[in-house]
Amino acid sequence: MADRYDVAIIGSGPGGYVAGIRAGQLGLRAVVIEREPALGGVCLNWGCIPTKALIKNAEMVAFLKKHAAEFGIVVKDPEISWTKGVERSGRVVQRMNRGVAGLLKKHKCDVVQGTARFADAGTLEVTAPDGAATRVAAAHIVIATGSRSRMLPGITADGERILTSRHAVRLDAVPRRLVIMGSGAVGMEFGYVYNAYGAEVTIVEMLDRVLPLEDADASALVRKAFERSGIDIRTGTKVDAVAKTKTGVALTLSPTAGGGTPETLEGDQVLVAIGRAPNTEDLGLEAVGVQTERGFVKVDADLRSTVPHIFAIGDVAGPPMLAHKAMHEGVQVVEHLAGRPTHPVDATFIPNCTYCQPQVASIGMTEAKAREAGYSVKVSQFPFVGVGKSVAIGETEGWVKIVSDARYGEILGATIVGPEATELIHELVLARTAELTADELVGMVHAHPTLSEAIHEAALGVDGLPLHI
Repeated sequence: MADRYDVAIIGSGPGGYVAGIRAGQLGLRAVVIEREPALGGVCLNWGCIPTKALIKNAEMVAFLKKHAAEFGIVVKDPEISWTKGVERSGRVVQRMNRGVAGLLKKHKCDVVQGTARFADAGTLEVTAPDGAATRVAAAHIVIATGSRSRMLPGITADGERILTSRHAVRLDAVPRRLVIMGSGAVGMEFGYVYNAYGAEVTIVEMLDRVLPLEDADASALVRKAFERSGIDIRTGTKVDAVAKTKTGVALTLSPTAGGGTPETLEGDQVLVAIGRAPNTEDLGLEAVGVQTERGFVKVDADLRSTVPHIFAIGDVAGPPMLAHKAMHEGVQVVEHLAGRPTHPVDATFIPNCTYCQPQVASIGMTEAKAREAGYSVKVSQFPFVGVGKSVAIGETEGWVKIVSDARYGEILGATIVGPEATELIHELVLARTAELTADELVGMVHAHPTLSEAIHEAALGVDGLPLHI
């Protein structure tokens, strides 16, 4: 006899565990089914959280190597341990694992370890690690199975020479030469980390610039900063093949545009960071009528699949494949099931964040996208060097850019490059979501001295009147 729940959630990543917590809070009998031994999904165990811990380690290393003397700190021959840095990252993950488990328990959401597959439209068969099978029945089922690193045809990750982000977050040692395929957030963040620890890093990007989804000026600034740190960046270059050698790997490269002469790039290891693919295989979706498109579950505005009582959230529901989108959707689905008002997510209101140094964060349309959409725009860009707090803390690289509708003044988008960009962006997320104008931002008093004054100055600059430049 199958256990009966109001809602069963497949996956305990940011979307899944948040859905479980909210279900318990709203009085629904819920269960989260997770195939991995630890809760939290890729984000908590191999992605968002451990990488941010490693990035903090890298920031400390970079400070000691490059900036300590500027602050009057004399450090002679510091011992910098990659192993201890990874151990610290692991402790952070374990603490968060315990936190997620505790929250689910607190809100009376059951947890079952095992691999779930649809037995029928209302029942899941769950196979435990020891092979034992149980059945879970639910009035509603939420698919929150996340995603995995996408690989090029003919390239298979082995965790030794050919890596995914899951391997890169826990390497035993820093490679002497690391090649990174892809310059999105994952590739750039790992490039920053391993460069700080002394690896010779080469980043290969098939498009014409790094961080290709971000503002072009932001891409250029980050590239300049990376190259100044000794990172070799090859844009407009595609990888035709990856071969293992006696000592490492050899990549065959050629121009994306065609022509040219192929070249060979050698490294000790290669990290494949070219995007992610949804985990929808082996769930038995076809048998119960859940339709997919390019591997993603097809959903409506309520995140309902083609089967009315089956929902999908997070990466499996389509891009943008971001943890904070998944969390929002987890709450949205459960509140919908509980009959409460919901807040459907609009992709243009979801911030993008890259946590390397300098940090990059954005919301809404870039200047180029706004013009392509037919808007007449006003653009203001204010540098952090004009902000007292930036000068005081020695972090003056970067700027805030605001793109506004020239006719109505509404903020269409914004990009921040520089110190704490991933924190500062949320003032502009609020502005974009609330359809505020730049003039309304001007009317807000910003504390002095703070980094957020750069946003105020950029808003002033929309009408050509910034104060400190």
